[in-house]
Amino acid sequence: MQTASPKEITRLLVAWGDGDEAALETLTPLVYEELRRLAHHYMGRERPGHTLQTTALVNEAYVRLIDWKNVQWQNRAHFFGVSAQLMRRILVDFARARGYAKRGGGALDVTLDEAAFVSDSKGSHIVALDEALVSLAELDARQSRVVELRFFGGLSIEETAEVLKVSPGTVRRDWSLARAWLHRELNRQS
Repeated sequence: MQTASPKEITRLLVAWGDGDEAALETLTPLVYEELRRLAHHYMGRERPGHTLQTTALVNEAYVRLIDWKNVQWQNRAHFFGVSAQLMRRILVDFARARGYAKRGGGALDVTLDEAAFVSDSKGSHIVALDEALVSLAELDARQSRVVELRFFGGLSIEETAEVLKVSPGTVRRDWSLARAWLHRELNRQS
């Protein structure tokens, strides 16, 4: 596995955004392992035997990212934040396609922390969490984004702060408030 500094990855992302195909070739192996880590983080929260595997999730996210032309990547954290959002969308779309979106169909009473680790119907929990995040975004878009980056993307407090251009203390407060709101909302839905 190749390693590179965040500055080198940022430089390559900016060059790729400016249309430099050679930068993309250099960048791909550098970010692939991080994308796999994100995907593994996501897939670890899915039910055993999930038909969508880590590699397939990475490949789908990569294909979608490659199609983005002239994106002005701000930095490594911005790239991985967008990647986390794409993976969330892929998993939610996959869960909905599998028929998990039926409200109340076997729903369990779960907390945000438990949503990732409960029963064989995890797809329904991902959909419920996604719906709750959409509602939270209407009330506080930044709190919703904090949850997305931390819960779905596995980003640290510091990485989340970098993506959102806020202080780590603000991320901690938003994370705490959002978790409490989502806990109440998820319990109300079930």
